[in-house]
Order: sequence, then C-alpha cells, then structure tokens
Amino acid sequence: MTDAASPPSALSPLGAAPPPGPKCIHLGASVLPEELARYAVGLANARGGTILVGVGSEGEEGVQDLHPLMLTHAIFELSGGRLSVNVQSHRQPGGREVLSVFVPRAPYVLSDPSGAVLAWDGQHLVPVSQAEAEPVADADYTATIPPDASLADLDPAEVGRLRLFAERSGGQRAAPIAGLPDIDFLRELGLIAPSGGALRPNLAGILLAGTPAAIRAHIPQAEVCFYHHQTLDVEFHFREDLLRPIPATLSRLAELIQARNRFTPVQVGLFRIEVWEQDETVYREALLNALTHRDYQSRDAVHVHLYPNRLDILNPGGLPGGITPGNILRHQPKRRNPLLAEVLARLGLIEQAGVGVDKMFGLMLRHGKEPPEFTTYPDAVELSLHSMGFDAEFVRFVARKQEELQTLSLDMLIVLSVLAREGEATRAELARALQLAEDRTPRLLRQMEDIGLIERAGVGRGIAYLLGEEAREALQRANLRQAMQAPAPVPVAAPAVPSGPNLWSGGWGKSLPATAVQLRPASQLPVGEIPTAAEQEEQAPRQATMPPAPRSDLTQPPAALTSRDAAHLHGPSRAEIRAIALALAREKGAVCNADLRGACGLTQPQAWRVLRGLVQSGHLERTGGGRSAAYQLPGRGQS
Repeated sequence: MTDAASPPSALSPLGAAPPPGPKCIHLGASVLPEELARYAVGLANARGGTILVGVGSEGEEGVQDLHPLMLTHAIFELSGGRLSVNVQSHRQPGGREVLSVFVPRAPYVLSDPSGAVLAWDGQHLVPVSQAEAEPVADADYTATIPPDASLADLDPAEVGRLRLFAERSGGQRAAPIAGLPDIDFLRELGLIAPSGGALRPNLAGILLAGTPAAIRAHIPQAEVCFYHHQTLDVEFHFREDLLRPIPATLSRLAELIQARNRFTPVQVGLFRIEVWEQDETVYREALLNALTHRDYQSRDAVHVHLYPNRLDILNPGGLPGGITPGNILRHQPKRRNPLLAEVLARLGLIEQAGVGVDKMFGLMLRHGKEPPEFTTYPDAVELSLHSMGFDAEFVRFVARKQEELQTLSLDMLIVLSVLAREGEATRAELARALQLAEDRTPRLLRQMEDIGLIERAGVGRGIAYLLGEEAREALQRANLRQAMQAPAPVPVAAPAVPSGPNLWSGGWGKSLPATAVQLRPASQLPVGEIPTAAEQEEQAPRQATMPPAPRSDLTQPPAALTSRDAAHLHGPSRAEIRAIALALAREKGAVCNADLRGACGLTQPQAWRVLRGLVQSGHLERTGGGRSAAYQLPGRGQS
C-alpha cells in the first residue's frame, strides 16, 4: 500500500507496483479524464492518496497519449477548480511510462463532475453523506502548552524584540500593550497561560521568543535550513541551519539572501525604480507565510534554496484548508496555526486579512517578472520566486499607467502580464490566469478595453485579447531601441549603509552591499530569439554575475530598419506559429515540442498548447507519448 505522504518508490519492473489499497488506486492507460477526476475526488474525500495511471490489474501497461499537464488540467477543470493535484512521470524498463497522481486530502466535501459525493473505501468508490465526508477541524497545535515548559524557556532579548514590533506596528491593538511589564505583555498576546499551577509558555510563545535550548527541546522541527547554490545544479556550496525564534530566523534569512541580492535601476521620468533580483517585500512575505502556516506537527524542517535564477521555499504540510495553486488568489484565507498567526498579525508582521499572497503577485508583476509559482505535494508545498530577467519597458508602462489612472488592480496586472508574455489570449485563458470562472471576467475585460489597456480581436469563439495600441507601441519602441545597439547600463551597487534603525538586524535589504546587473529579459527579445528554458538555465550563472555581452551579428538588425521589420520584432503571431509547425511537419515528416520551441522561441507549455490545438483541429496527428511524442500530418503514418 502506498501512503499519500510519499510517492511510490521507483515503480520497478512489471508486477512490482504497490497493490491498490486505502491510499493507492491503480488505473489502466485507457482511463478517461472524467473517470480519473471521479477517482481523484473520491480519494481526496478519503484523506488523500495516490493514483497510478498505466498500471492495470495484471501489471504495468504504460501510457501513450497522456501528458502530466493534461491530467492536472483535466482534474482541475472537472472539479470546478477545487482540486489541484501533482502528477509525476516514471519511465519504466522497456520504455513504458507510468504516471503517479498525488491527491491531497480534501478540506471540505468535494463532488465529482456529475455532482455525486463519493469516497474511496479501499476497493471502490462509494457514496457518502455530508456528515461522513466532512473533515474534522484540527486543534491549534501552536496553542499547546508543554507540561515541562517554564518561563525560563523565554529569552528576555526576544521578548524585547516583540515589544519593539508592538510599538512600531501602528495597530490600535498592539501599541497600547507595548509598555506593559513582560509577564503582562506576554499574557495579553496569549503566549503564556496558567497550567499546572504555574504560568507556562505555549508553543507559539516558544516559537516567537524561546531560547535555542527550549526550541530544541519542545519543537525542534521549527528548524530552517538555508542553501545557497552558485549554479543551477542540486549541489550547494553553502548551508546554514537555523534553530531560532521566528523573528531572529527571519532576520538571519534576510541577511543571507540580501548578501547575494542585486538590483537594476529603471528610470521612469524623474523617478527611479529599483528592480531587485529578489524583492525584499516579496521574500519577506514568502518566508513569513512559510513559518506562520507550516505544519508544526510534521517533523520536517523548512528548506530555503537560493539559486542564481530563483528562490525556492519548501514548506511541510502543504497549503491549508482547501487552498490550491489554482485558487490561492481567490480562496478565503485559512490559518493552520491560528494563535501564531493572530500574534504575528497583531504585531504587524503579517496581514491579518490574508493579502500577503496578493502583495507578492502584485509586486512581481509590476516589476515585469513571472508571478510566484506554487507546487503542491501531499505533505508539502513549494514556492518558487523566479528572478532571471524582467521586462524593463513593461515596468515603465505599468508605472506610467498607475500614475495616470491612480489605480491598477492586481487583476489588471495579471491580464497585462499574460498578454505581454503570450501576445494574445482567449477569455478562457485569461480566466484561468485570474483564477476566476470565465463568466466572471467580462466586466473586468470591458473595463480594461474602455480605458485602452487591451483590445479585442476576432469574432465569436475566435475572439482573443491583445495589449492596447499604446502598450504595443511602447514595447515595440523599446525592442527597436535595444535592437539598434543602445548602450548597456552600468551596474549599480546597492547602498552599503542603512538609512535608519531597523528592527531586523539584516535590514530586510537596506543595510548590505549588493551589485546590480542589467539583464535583457526574454519578453524584450523577438520571439525567434527567446532562449529555451534549458538555454536560460545554462546561461543563468554567467548572466547573474556580469553585464550582458554585446549582441552577435546574427541577432542585430540591419542598419536601415524598415517599419515592417520593426513590426516583426515581437516575433510571429499565433497563426504564424501554427503555420511554422505545419511547415516543420511537412519538411521533417514530424515535428516535436523541442523543434517548435527552437524555431519560434517558445516555452515548453506554449509549444505544447499550439501542437495540442493543431491535433484537436485535425491538422496534425500525435504519435508516441511523453517526451517522445511527435506530431505528423494526418495519414502520413499510413503512407
């Protein structure tokens, strides 16, 4: 039996796959997406588990035409966006491929696509009542008082740090208690309470102000492991394990990240915007969320990996209370550790209204970067903050529009960011990016049309949305200027002296020297010049430490650049990309994802969507599966 908390060990040879059970379901390769969604919902209602696709009753069959993204998308769509799963591919001896679908526990009752409420009983999907399926609310573990805890477990210096936060929080609930004696101050925050005839700290109090010895004795899983990778390889060259109170841990993490951080200045009129590789507000929110909402009953530590192109934060316990990567912007805020979250919010360290994730998304999009990326597992969640490159002209355009309109909502930023990256998008694609039902997007899109931010093209089901004329011209002019060999900006060093006192000893990015570099983002390159993901990763270490090299002759436009040439600096349209895919299929006999990426400079998902669309429209046929999938003209295989 395979437990939901761990992936199936290497599904070894035929017959060695784990048997079905309460936590594991075997399905053949011919399973339909709708049927798979029913099993996923039933397993989620039974506290989660694993579905193996391509493992029939008599052993492994292998999958042919199922891509992991297809399963993830099908389950998300068929569950109405309420269930997000993680799919991994396992290549078996003989070339067969098996997919493992890790299904998290449902925080509330889910229904299948037909509306039925089902649960997996270990052998079959069976109907269940609301009372049977409703999960029981977990107790607040951070409110637990260890029986052998005492006031000696609290560090007076850390209590003083909490008092300073209370004084400077500006909140009506925190500031009045800042002047109280230590015992009364901690009692008002709910960090100590009578137990066994004495005042004792609870786990939240130890997490926020405990001595290292007390944390090691009562809650050693509060450890945070920091790794710095000089390259994109899994090997790290520096590691530091932190077992300190949460404020001290955050301070040290800020020092470790900021010592390796850099920014690029972007001039917008008379003002200058500093675009950091890792924005201090963004990683501050990410780290606070990780330490506030992690599962402290898990014995695992939080792992923080700083790579040249991203910051990864791996958190035990997964996303709380029904929140998934597909609804995290819309779902009602959930607190796994209510007492700890309440105290941090009262001290002004986190947003009690649950807008921390919105803040992260908004800042990264305003700075022309990809939004935060969440990956869920049965017992953990990983947050990736990508830092490689940004669209400087998009930053300028957003800043000008913000000043002009006085408001530019997060939803508007999401739409603008998608259209700047993709060129065009349908209403359904924008709805997925917005994490909204498609019928809830028209008002937003009409509002953006009315103020000229976007435009509509096509009719009927072929309607797509583009950036407005002003945005297109601004981005096009920027690409043209850069193509005409504009001089590269000089790296700018961050100030080495803090501007004032800061509660965080690391200053959250204001006290440590750093060197800035100017990276040319992929969004400013013609589509045909955008490097592939592998090329970006290969170049990342070099780009992270030195200014960009002059463009080669192959990518420089001629001295006399016509208006038609300039119009094509954004690269081929979607229709042209489809034509290129068909031409490659005719010339080579078959086209694969890598061929289209190399020809058009697309990402892997972008190329996959184009090829999938051509298969659905009957222009291409798919052969093979997984990474060996190829696409050929209809009937070519029979000739």
